[in-house]
Amino acid sequence: MDERAQATAALALDYRVAFEEAPVGLILSRHRLMIDCNRELLAIFGAEREQVVGQSFAVLYPSTDEFERTGERIVASLDEHGRYADERVMKRLGGSRADELFWCRVSGRALQRQDAHAAGIWTFEDLSARRVLKAVFTAREREIAALLIEGATSKRIGRQLAISPRTVDVYRARLMRKLGAATTAELVNRLLNG
Repeated sequence: MDERAQATAALALDYRVAFEEAPVGLILSRHRLMIDCNRELLAIFGAEREQVVGQSFAVLYPSTDEFERTGERIVASLDEHGRYADERVMKRLGGSRADELFWCRVSGRALQRQDAHAAGIWTFEDLSARRVLKAVFTAREREIAALLIEGATSKRIGRQLAISPRTVDVYRARLMRKLGAATTAELVNRLLNG
């Protein structure tokens, strides 16, 4: 093997090693199906490869409704480079923590801006060590909590979720009661700090 072929082979190996050993969970997707994932992703979700590869992202969500709404939100919120990021509640798949809900930071890139779900690269970071779900939230409350953490206003949240700002305020008040927060700032602090 000549020097150039050896360098090319070494480079290919380096990319696979980087993917497998990345300190965050990684998924490659096509049409909202998970085509490949790394070891860290399996560890985060307590899953075996066959529970993830070839499956719909829906298996990682607390409900089908949240899966659908997140998909719509991604399409509407991609930046000009096809990037998207948020913090959301996800669901573990297996092990002693199967079906446990936890906060997860998700970011990634749609490879075709005009068809957000055609192909993508997504990272997952488990936030459960920093943020614990102590109260039981509905799917909509989880969505609104995630957007409040990002600093979104009622108006922006309403636009993003296709609900009125007044409805957002009602959900915010419910979250404040559940967490014993007197102000929005206190609510966000409690959401961030568990």
